[in-house]
Amino acid sequence: MVDYKCFDCEKKVGLEYIKKKVRCPYCGSKMLYKQRTVSTKVKAV
Repeated sequence: MVDYKCFDCEKKVGLEYIKKKVRCPYCGSKMLYKQRTVSTKVKAV
């Protein structure tokens, strides 16, 4: 299951809620992001 996180209050928002509305149910913010499970390292050349 993919969880999204609110950019303002940083609470987790479930995917089933995102399908209905694109707002945080806690603070009403429209800024949500998907957390990465694996960190990616990029090496400059």
